[in-house]
Amino acid sequence: MPRPHRPARPAGTGLRPLARGAAVLAASLALLASLVGVAPAAPQEADEADVGVQVNAQASLGTLSGTARGVNTAIWDAHMNDPEVADLMKAADVGAMRYPGGSYADIYHWETHTAPGGYVAPGTGFDSFMATARAAGAQPILIANYGSGTAEEAAGWVRYANVTKGYDAKYWEIGNEIYGNGHYGSGWEHDDHEDKSPREYARQVRAYAAAMKAVDPTVKIGAVLTTPGEWPDGVVGTGDSGDWNHTVLPEVADVIDFVSVHWYAGGGDTTAEDALARLAKLPGELREVRSQIDRFAGADSRDIAIALTEINTNTGGSRLTARPNGLFAADAFMTALENGVFAVDWWNTHNGAGQITTVDGETDYGDMGMLSSGACTGDVCEPAPNTPFHPYYGMKMTSELGTAGDTMVAAESTAQDVSAHAVLRRDGRLSVMLVNKDPDTPRTVDLDYAGFTPSATSPRVTRYARGDSDITDVADGEASASRVTVPPYALLTVTLEPRAGTGPGASAAGTPGTPRLDMATDTTARLSWAAAAGATRYLVLERDGAHTRVVGEATGTSVTLRNLPPGSTHTVNVLAADASGRLSAPSSPLTLTTGTPSDAACAVSYHRDTSWGNGFVATVTVRNLSDTPITGWTVDWDWPTEGQSVSSSWSATFHQVGSHMRVTASEGAGPLAPDGGSAASFGFVGANDGPNPDPTAFRLNGTVCSSG
Repeated sequence: MPRPHRPARPAGTGLRPLARGAAVLAASLALLASLVGVAPAAPQEADEADVGVQVNAQASLGTLSGTARGVNTAIWDAHMNDPEVADLMKAADVGAMRYPGGSYADIYHWETHTAPGGYVAPGTGFDSFMATARAAGAQPILIANYGSGTAEEAAGWVRYANVTKGYDAKYWEIGNEIYGNGHYGSGWEHDDHEDKSPREYARQVRAYAAAMKAVDPTVKIGAVLTTPGEWPDGVVGTGDSGDWNHTVLPEVADVIDFVSVHWYAGGGDTTAEDALARLAKLPGELREVRSQIDRFAGADSRDIAIALTEINTNTGGSRLTARPNGLFAADAFMTALENGVFAVDWWNTHNGAGQITTVDGETDYGDMGMLSSGACTGDVCEPAPNTPFHPYYGMKMTSELGTAGDTMVAAESTAQDVSAHAVLRRDGRLSVMLVNKDPDTPRTVDLDYAGFTPSATSPRVTRYARGDSDITDVADGEASASRVTVPPYALLTVTLEPRAGTGPGASAAGTPGTPRLDMATDTTARLSWAAAAGATRYLVLERDGAHTRVVGEATGTSVTLRNLPPGSTHTVNVLAADASGRLSAPSSPLTLTTGTPSDAACAVSYHRDTSWGNGFVATVTVRNLSDTPITGWTVDWDWPTEGQSVSSSWSATFHQVGSHMRVTASEGAGPLAPDGGSAASFGFVGANDGPNPDPTAFRLNGTVCSSG
């Protein structure tokens, strides 16, 4: 969480194939081969490409929302409502503006426009902010004062905003980073409540939600969560029964509409390269947020969205306005949106000068803002107020990739330092954004497509690279549909027209609804979805990276997937075929996890005894439920995410290879008695570099066990 600068006064803060009948699978594959467009082979070129990118237009990652690109705004920012701000945000297709500014939200009183203990700049009142948001075409995301406010005060703000003024402000968070109120030992967030526990926060969220929705039932209420894998995730406070998320979510899942999380790439000595690389952790952390919502909200989980309301590198005060942070911004916005977030809000619009360094041959002002505030550090001053820094252009480049209503689709790069993101446009075009994180070497990229056939016309190509003062059009002939060269430390977006008569636009079938999980066992899952107009049948595709396989087919709007491995996770989407067999755009995805057998011959209990953010202690208990004793046993499981491991252990022998863990009975251990007559228990100290979800399936001597 960012802290104020002084004296400038900124503040704030390998899935296995699913079994199919041979005839059905053959028919499905034939349908795909004959009806789905595949890019023609690229002509032989003299120089070899050093990166390959696979784009799959049939593998949906979700739909871009109108609030996808957002920024934070703060009441201490004297330039917050400069006319240039609205123009710049509109040009970048910014759809959300968060107010009144990070930690200041918990000392801010909207009616008097005061923040006791903090600085309030002239001209930053709520109505002035709303004028800027409306001019930019952005939806406000408002933070109700939890720290020193009340539910009644928040309800009054809703009344003023939506009844008196008619602003139609939909999104309201209850407080900012409340877990930083000192309950876990570190306190930067103002909180006047005597009880600072997550239990009290949950109780207050219910009160705020009731009061605010009594005024306007259409408002969306957001609760603050910690980000899995980031402090204080996993930490259990004194007197608490669980950590922040596991305490708050079960208590508020029936009254909230979204959750708010924050993510910063590091601090201290983190380099630009470290920050760019650390983005690889974000998808797993966001998946765990969704998993926690699913676990505690049940059937209501589909109605609870995720907002990433603060993001930046936070690299110790430097490398924040420089080119690497522009690459980070583009990569981070799309990575978060592709992993289930409906709004990503950059910290901050303006922030203030910090540590002055030189990065990539340019002055870096140590400023976490998108735009210059014109502030100085010593005798070094920023450019004129509202001059865009590189992160602004990184965000703006994502608007070249897609806008509200377009479908994000899977794109996979063979190189770690070249990221790829793709969007299927509503008009049938396909856009691909490439991020070259190599500061020294241009990268030649071969593009390959599934489910999309480019036309013979030259693609439109835009670039943001050294020497560019804005997003720049690349001349025709410098790139093709099959190969492009991305300059060092640069962003490049390629937009392709579909070949006539191909692509979703050529199908008479509409897009099916997002599949729902109606029932799951250890080996089956029943899915259903809303019908698509003009559909004669449906294909269910499972995604593995940028690759898909047909796993189900139906003429109706439901299907049962069978022979699934117990405890396995699958991401699927649905496509509709019209009478001619042409396929629609893919539905939004569903991720599901199968359970474990209830009638297994063994049972395993996995219990996290304590944890501290990046480490934990766990105890595993194994029972033999068969009718014969077991002598000499092994227990196997797979860690759900990278970065989970065992540091030390007791009462058994541990061996880890990759994500697979095998535990063997200690020498001299007695047999496991039949019918649950005895149990074997062992424990370990674990480490997690990122989220720490529990394993989903355990095997005793190769047999899948039930949980508990």
